[in-house]
Formats: sequence, C-alpha cells, structure tokens
Amino acid sequence: MTLTAQELNTLSVKATDAKSTAYCPYSKFRVGACILTQKGEFITGANVENVSYPVGTCAERVAFGTAIVGGYKDFKALAVATDISPGASPCGMCRQFMREFTTPSFPVYMYGGDGNYVLKTMGELLPDSFGPEDLPKED
Repeated sequence: MTLTAQELNTLSVKATDAKSTAYCPYSKFRVGACILTQKGEFITGANVENVSYPVGTCAERVAFGTAIVGGYKDFKALAVATDISPGASPCGMCRQFMREFTTPSFPVYMYGGDGNYVLKTMGELLPDSFGPEDLPKED
C-alpha cells in the first residue's frame, strides 16, 4: 500500500509526538504509535507501564484498542516511534495483536530517534501468521 508524502509525514509526526504521552517510569523506554485508517483518520497510542512489568501495555496495542473501540476496522498503515536508532520493532505480542486487524501486506513504519524509518509488512514481521481467516468458516 502506497502512502502519500503528506500521510507519511503526518504518521511520523503523530507517532513521534505520542511518545511524550508514554507512561514509562520503570524502563524509561518511550514508544509512540499512530494508525492511519482507510478513511484518513489518525489514531495514536503510547506505552503504559506497570510496576508489575507483564501488566504494561505497548503503544501499538493501545492505538489499535483505541481504534477498535472507536468503531474503526479498516487500516492503511502504522507508524511506531522510539528514541533509539534504528527504531524498535513491535514485540511478538503486539505483532499477533496487530495481525488480528491487518493483513500480511499491511505496512509498519518503524521510526528511530534520528527520524529515519525502516518499513516492513506484517508478513515480514510475523511470517506464516495465524489470522482470523485461518479459522473454519461457519456454515
């Protein structure tokens, strides 16, 4: 899926800005995410940690959860921004969570603190994935 220069710029800015809303007092590892919907809307999220580390929620899952409960179902792209360079890739749990709402061709832009990005598809991030279409169809 090809994004316009304006869509890509807005995704980058919003994902980077979302880092400032991260709650990460333990790791100090800020992550921001921004989803672009097929209708052209941008939905952001940031990581939210908890003193019990496994209870925290990653930025990607916050963004997708916000989008889903907001009634959005069709997504065009995702940007994830961190302070390290190169940027970090979504964790395994996020990859599977994101796959629920995307296809293997869905683009994920991973921005580093230097502003540069690496582009991967969901298929590259989660090869041979298990998605909703893999379940048996109801008669």
